[in-house]
Amino acid sequence: MLATLLVRANEIVSVDGLIDELWGENPPRTATTTLQVYVSQLRKLLHEADAEFGRDALVTRPPGYELRIDPAQLDLTVFEELHGRGREVMEQQDYRAAADLQRQALGLWRGPLLSDTPHGPLLDATAVRLAEVRTAALEQCIRAELHLGRHRELIGELQSVVAELPLREEFHAHLMVALYRSGRQADALQVFGRLRRGLVDELAIEPGRSLQALHQRILVGDPSLLRPTARAGHAPAPGHAPGSGHAAGPGRAPGSGHASGSVGHVPGAGPDAGSGPARAVGAARAAGPVPAPGSASSRPQVPSGGSTVAQLPPADELFTGREEELAALRDVLGAPGGRLVIVTGTAGVGKTALALTVAHRTGDLFDVPVFVRLRPDGRGPLDAVGVLTGVLRRYGVRGPLPERVGELRDMVAESTDGRRVLLVLDDVADAEQVRPVLSAVPDCTVLVTCRRVPDGLAGRVVRLDVPTAREARRLFAAAAGQPADVAEGAECAGVVESCGRLPLALRAAADALTGRSRLPLGGLAARLRDERTRLAELEAASPGFRARLCAALDGVGAAELRAFRLFGLLPAGPFAPDAAAAVLDTDVATARATTDSLVRARLLCAELPSAGRPDHHHLPELLRLLARERLQAEEEPEAVRAALARLCGAFARAVEEAGPSGPTTVDGAHPLEWFRLRLPALMAVVRQAHAARLWAQCLRLVDGMTGFLEVLGAWEERDACQGLALEAAQHLGDLAAQARLLRSLGDLAWQRRRLDTAGELYERALMAADVAGAEIERCRALTGLAGLRLDAGATDAAAALVPPALDCAAQDARTGFEAHRVLGLLALESGEREVAQGHFTTCLTYAASLADARLESYARRRLDGLDSGGPTRPGWSEVQPGVWRLCTAA
Repeated sequence: MLATLLVRANEIVSVDGLIDELWGENPPRTATTTLQVYVSQLRKLLHEADAEFGRDALVTRPPGYELRIDPAQLDLTVFEELHGRGREVMEQQDYRAAADLQRQALGLWRGPLLSDTPHGPLLDATAVRLAEVRTAALEQCIRAELHLGRHRELIGELQSVVAELPLREEFHAHLMVALYRSGRQADALQVFGRLRRGLVDELAIEPGRSLQALHQRILVGDPSLLRPTARAGHAPAPGHAPGSGHAAGPGRAPGSGHASGSVGHVPGAGPDAGSGPARAVGAARAAGPVPAPGSASSRPQVPSGGSTVAQLPPADELFTGREEELAALRDVLGAPGGRLVIVTGTAGVGKTALALTVAHRTGDLFDVPVFVRLRPDGRGPLDAVGVLTGVLRRYGVRGPLPERVGELRDMVAESTDGRRVLLVLDDVADAEQVRPVLSAVPDCTVLVTCRRVPDGLAGRVVRLDVPTAREARRLFAAAAGQPADVAEGAECAGVVESCGRLPLALRAAADALTGRSRLPLGGLAARLRDERTRLAELEAASPGFRARLCAALDGVGAAELRAFRLFGLLPAGPFAPDAAAAVLDTDVATARATTDSLVRARLLCAELPSAGRPDHHHLPELLRLLARERLQAEEEPEAVRAALARLCGAFARAVEEAGPSGPTTVDGAHPLEWFRLRLPALMAVVRQAHAARLWAQCLRLVDGMTGFLEVLGAWEERDACQGLALEAAQHLGDLAAQARLLRSLGDLAWQRRRLDTAGELYERALMAADVAGAEIERCRALTGLAGLRLDAGATDAAAALVPPALDCAAQDARTGFEAHRVLGLLALESGEREVAQGHFTTCLTYAASLADARLESYARRRLDGLDSGGPTRPGWSEVQPGVWRLCTAA
């Protein structure tokens, strides 16, 4: 358990996730209790290790636990930090620093991760991921040291590595170069031969083209391979621009991995044209000696129009749909002249994949496509100098670069002069990052991706939303390696909706099917249905998912972040300005300004206006869960409780104002339609209020909903929320409310033909009303019992129960309506049609005084049936509005 908490340090690990990790698919019945014991014991051990802070390090955070620890104390965090910094300086061609940082990172490893620790799916996935990262760190370290001319020292280490990783071509390439530079050409060729035999025998494939090209260069004795060029740039492997990586799927940001099946350029062997072996050889042979520092030729050389290393990372193989956006982008990118196009959308929605796809598909329109990632390895954003430097490196500019923006801008202008250039700037944070680049390339086409449009950037904006349901299902099926027909199934649809159709989440969910856990699709759908553990499940399936989702919050102001957290209280689906104002404890105008700000930050979506929803917004599904998680972790419980109480009050007021005596339309819709649209949200808030023990608020909200629920015949929802309200009334000691709810639940049970239950509820309502002195509810319960007696054919017993209700009619019109309704039915049972007509006429009068159209319609139908000489539906009698039973008398 400690290992699980450590690899997810400073994050909430759900109880269900810990149980899965400890016991897998067969937890004991006492798993939750046992886990609590483990937590207690672990807290004691932590306290013994650190008397001052140890016990407080492990805190309870719904829906699980969080181990709070200084990242600098955890070698895992330090390793990833050192590796990330090493990648950054490698990209800047500081090979000495890159080698030192990667060696420090590798020095933290003492053996295979968790080799001596029993572990489940989460730790298993973490061990696999970190083993891959360690291999990447080792490859980068060796690559940097080859650039520094340390080939002799590396031979022994590389021989050990290729024995451990016999199919990793990049390490064989490094060993071949090291041997060749050490005067061991024959040994270098033997390395290639052994690898080739192994690949052919085991996999029936040949080595990659890049390795074959290197073999050819060694075979002919290429002299350029002998010269380490410590200043020479680091050109990418085919299809892998520096810092851009490949379509790595969720949890692995572009730029975080390397290609295990292809070999890049030869480290330290001079610039690489980056477009295949032939050009690689030509570029290497054209490289002259490194100029002496300070010489006239030491000025960075800007490549001519026919020479560049610029290239795009590969397009995402799983890219699906987006045809409308692709067509719009191709049209605007293909127009003559320079322009700025901005693709904006929330984190994980697929902006980079779209930009790369359109860049590849418009390759015929440009001489030079350039891709620069402005947050390398998901770290802090580059400044203007870093962006300009990145552009120049992609253009093949080698050697030291100036540090002044003006000089770098002039070099960018020179390198792009006379070319048709597409410049893709990925993950822009603010205008200051890119303004110098834009001023340097006024006649070029620049495609920017960003989460929100930075102030000061003016261009054609393409707003990217989640894909359609059909596209999302196809993406998930493809990522999970499932047949196409799976995309049409209900289980696939459930997973897609649980993921909010967000591509980042869909790929994470696919990892749960294809990774080591190998969940069946139905099992995955079931796990993701639980909102409390959904984010934890996706993180376990694809480590790093949560961090990428949280990137949506980068750069958002403190006030907006708090509003975002509070909006986590709102139920799924659209919400109105008054709900936003309630949770924010402000007025509607201020709430609108806040929602507008969150829309610009791509944390909130504006709904298209419609009847019943003229001015609504919604939180994307997974951001809503993230907001709720952050709310529980970062807000004081009392503040959360107060915000929920305000939300309940706002919902209750809205329902009360839309009730029977309210307006004929609400937000442009009939009140019943308005309520129907809001019913899922209202039910969710009732449950929240009950769970938070906000008894008065829960009771008030349900009381306001009851009339609508009766009219709509929403039996399941009425039963659920009135049951919760009854518990609330019991906690409050409100006997009158208990009587009211028991009687209403009795009515519902009667309608559902659960007659024994109805009788029990009416009796309980009668007792509660007697104790509370609630005469009206007592009379309503009596009419309910009278209806039951009448239903059983006991007309005399039914008639005996009605007179007290008649006495209350002057105080309560609804009680009068119910009493005369029962008397009218009794008269019909006795064949007294004129008497029945009198009672139903009185019912009509009461219904009109209540302004209740449903009750009025019922009374009119009964009267019309009497006037026509028979019931509206022959053989049936409408005993309550909308409730029919077989007639027993004419």
